Amino acid sequence: MTSKGQITVPKAVRAALGVRPGDRLAFRIHEGGKVTVEAETVDLQSLRGSVRPEVRSVSIEGMNETIRQAGRR
Repeated sequence: MTSKGQITVPKAVRAALGVRPGDRLAFRIHEGGKVTVEAETVDLQSLRGSVRPEVRSVSIEGMNETIRQAGRR
């Protein structure tokens, strides 16, 4: 363990958990000092609203006009 408390997860463990660099792991401490490690999953509902929807719509006429203007350049 590093002075920052970081550990190296062996390749076989990473493969078994199906994790990649940047993924998060959840450590759970059980009775008797036993520790389990699981790949942390993201609940898609918790992400709801975190990305602003694109509201802008464009008509066919607007697209055609943009194409015409680009062709003139």
